[in-house]
Amino acid sequence: MEINNFKAYCDQFDRASSELKLDKDLATLLKYPDRELSVDLPLVRDDKSLTVLRGYRIQHNNARGPFKGGLRFHPCVDKDEVRALSALMTFKTALIDIPFGGGKGGIQVDPEELSTRELEQLTRTFVRAIKPIIGVHTDIPAPDVNTNAQIMAWFMDEYSETHGYTPGIVTGKPISLGGSLGREAATGYGTSIILREVAQHRGIELNGATVVIQGFGNVGTWAAHHLHKFGCKIIAVSDRNGGIVNNNGLDIGALLEHKKESGSIHGFDDTESIDNEAILRLPCDFLIPAALGGVIHKMNANELRCKVVVEAANGPTTPPADDILRHKNIPVIPDILANSGGVVASYYEWVQNLQQHYWDEELVNKKLETKLVNGFYEVAALAHSREELSYRTAAFMIAIKRVADAVTLRGRIS
Repeated sequence: MEINNFKAYCDQFDRASSELKLDKDLATLLKYPDRELSVDLPLVRDDKSLTVLRGYRIQHNNARGPFKGGLRFHPCVDKDEVRALSALMTFKTALIDIPFGGGKGGIQVDPEELSTRELEQLTRTFVRAIKPIIGVHTDIPAPDVNTNAQIMAWFMDEYSETHGYTPGIVTGKPISLGGSLGREAATGYGTSIILREVAQHRGIELNGATVVIQGFGNVGTWAAHHLHKFGCKIIAVSDRNGGIVNNNGLDIGALLEHKKESGSIHGFDDTESIDNEAILRLPCDFLIPAALGGVIHKMNANELRCKVVVEAANGPTTPPADDILRHKNIPVIPDILANSGGVVASYYEWVQNLQQHYWDEELVNKKLETKLVNGFYEVAALAHSREELSYRTAAFMIAIKRVADAVTLRGRIS
């Protein structure tokens, strides 16, 4: 089913700004992006043919700090999706209280159809196209869907060609090029921390709690790894080709080794196959959508049988689905909280790059955990102070108030 990501975000924003009784002009200013850049990217393929691809960098708001947000390579990337994601980054950084604004980038391409040379060339062409609007104190990209440390290394190198060695221009880099220890695992690790705190707060026994993860890329695998260590029972996971289930619990260590060797979760011993729609309907304590947006919608929300949804993906639940789940007494821990570990670790990486002083992984993880735990209990306190407030609306209210205060103090509206 077709989901308009930006419309869904606007609905969430409007609910929270209405609860805040925010001035309408200020609300309009905060809702929409400051700048939208669309670029056409010529790519000479290995067979010497020419392909022109569309790319975007959308900068939502920088009242609290430089624009910050990932770069995704996916065939479904479009302007509305990137608009929504850029706004979510603004409110994610504000909610977790780090000094960044929000931005997002994307290229409409399937990277699996590109050779390594083509992928590098496309990345460098994109950097040249958006170079005038990015900078260490202006806009700092990062990895997202289908991008990784290697792509960030090419990005940094291309930018450094004209600006000198500039590791702080992107985060999520290889360790040897100024990346931070703990950054690769941070989003999934952060999701596991938030789930742990939710379990404690809502009286769900963590040891033996059943978890379903839709999406087993970087975020899903690290979330599974840490939740398994916490004693949770991961009963099902999936990738783009469907999922596997074992109601007695998957051996996550062995599954990760199987995926590393075979390139897939499929064919793992003692599991049954399940499709990506059916995996959402499995009874469990925690459902973690960790793939793409809009997977929980009005057509399937009534069929969910989990106790709590923890959003590791960006925008996986549509507003109509939110309403259905609320009616079913299934709380949703919103993406701007549940997957914020990545941007927190990115902030720490950026700080280390600016200082040229690097921390050990234990310190990074300790700082990350403190930020996330504080963020969760701030949201929970507001949500439980008023019966009608969801976790999502409470999270947006806190974040919007912080951005609104910054915009007002800087004199951007009069």
